[in-house]
Order: sequence, then structure tokens, then C-alpha cells
Amino acid sequence: MNSPLILVTGATGYIASRLIPRLLDSGYRVRALARDPRRLHGRAWFNKIDVVQADVMAPETLPQAFDGVHTAYYLIHNMSQGHGYTSLELESARAFTSAAERAGVEHIIYLGGLADPEQHLAPHMRSRIETGKVLREGRVPVTEFRAGVIAGSGSISFEMIRFMTELCPVVPGPLWMRNKSQPIAIQNVIDYLFAALTNPNGRGGVFEIGGPEVTTYGDLMLRYARARGLKRSMFLVPGLPLSFMAFGVGLMTPVPYPIAYALIGGLSSDSLVKHPAALQ
Repeated sequence: MNSPLILVTGATGYIASRLIPRLLDSGYRVRALARDPRRLHGRAWFNKIDVVQADVMAPETLPQAFDGVHTAYYLIHNMSQGHGYTSLELESARAFTSAAERAGVEHIIYLGGLADPEQHLAPHMRSRIETGKVLREGRVPVTEFRAGVIAGSGSISFEMIRFMTELCPVVPGPLWMRNKSQPIAIQNVIDYLFAALTNPNGRGGVFEIGGPEVTTYGDLMLRYARARGLKRSMFLVPGLPLSFMAFGVGLMTPVPYPIAYALIGGLSSDSLVKHPAALQ
């Protein structure tokens, strides 16, 4: 008997690159959805999966991707699209959940952002939460995980911290750097995403996930510096324009300006686990 077929979207992204090998090692059949499958050719697992060229912004491409799928991972964001990406995120989620319903998919697993929806949130974090809401409005049961900073080589958030700390003896930042975060290791994120496949108690739930320590964004950068043996200090500037910070990150790191703009804006609120039900 064939193992269940698992669809992984955002296949060229960081989370998918760590999740797909875990699924394959556990005996699952994997189908990857990518707008440009050529970007997957260098992956060690490329010949072990089924690759479908599709785009959630082009609903007519989705039926082939969903054919025979048991569970679908939604690991997509549209930050690189720049202005207007928040509306694109919701349109993508609607197209995805509609196609999943028509194909008879049993389960959707979504990784979103960790923030208190009752707070004033930057567009990026609000969009992550609203995307989960749109997915849950469909008939397919959804398990939603919300994570803040994901620590692991290759994570966009981690790489932004790494490059800025490596390059700047005095790291400039807004007063937001005093806001609190609860970073989580990439291994633990993958553990949660994988556990949701077989744990029926997660279906229909929203789970906040984070590591055991609470720190500020500024302290996170300084801790990285200490681990690397670097002498670094923070210089917080009231009213530092978001566009200026994003321009600097785009200039000094591999993170493109639109993504840097969205991610830095997300620092404007705390990112903490308030409901630790995921640990159960």
C-alpha cells in the first residue's frame, strides 16, 4: 500500500528544504509545488520527489498539483512582491484552500507568524495571521503554527541578524529592538510540522511555538556576536525610518529590500508564546 502523498508548497524556500528530507526519510511520498522547478535541480532529494510547476496566484495550475494529495503544507509568503503583497497573500490563500477542497485534500498545515492579534501589528505580521484565518474558512481542516524568529543557517531572519552583526561594529536600530522575541530552532519547527501529520488533536487548532528563552531583538544580535567572539554594541535611534533600515539591510546582506522592509516592520511588536498548548 502506497504511503500518503504530501504536497509541499514554497518548495524553493528554507522551511521546505528542511521539511522535505524529513518526510522522505519517514517514508512519505512528496510532491513539491514550485513556480520555477529549475531552482530545485541542485537539491539532493530532487530525484526522489514529484515536482509540479504551479502558482497559487494562477488557480488554473493547481488541480494537477493537488491530484491524489492527502495533506498539503502551506509555506508560502509574497513579501518579495513589494507593495501590495498583503492582498496577494490573502488571494493566494483563498485560491489554495478552494483547490484543496475540490481535490478532496484531508488536511492543510500552515506555518504563520507569532504575534498578538490584539496588538497593533505591522502589515507583515497582520498578513500572516489573516492568511491563517482565510485558510481556516475553507472546509479542509487546518493546523496552524505561529513562529517568530527561526534560528538556523539559511533562515531569512537569522541571515539578516548574522550579516548585520558581522559587518557592523556598532549595530544601528530602532527602539523596537527592545521588543521581546521567543526564537525557536529550525529543528523544533520541523518537529512540529511533522508531528501535525499524524496527531489528529492538532486539526483545526492554532498553536504558538517558541523556544524556552525570551529575549529582545537587540540582545539576540549581541548574543550572536558573543558566540562569534565579536565585540558589538547597539545604537538605538528614535524615529529611525523603516525604509532607511531596509535599504541598509538590502545593501549589506543577501536579503532583498522588499523582504527586509516587511521583516523589520515586524519587529514593532512583541513575538511571544502566550498559549503553550503546542507543547502538549
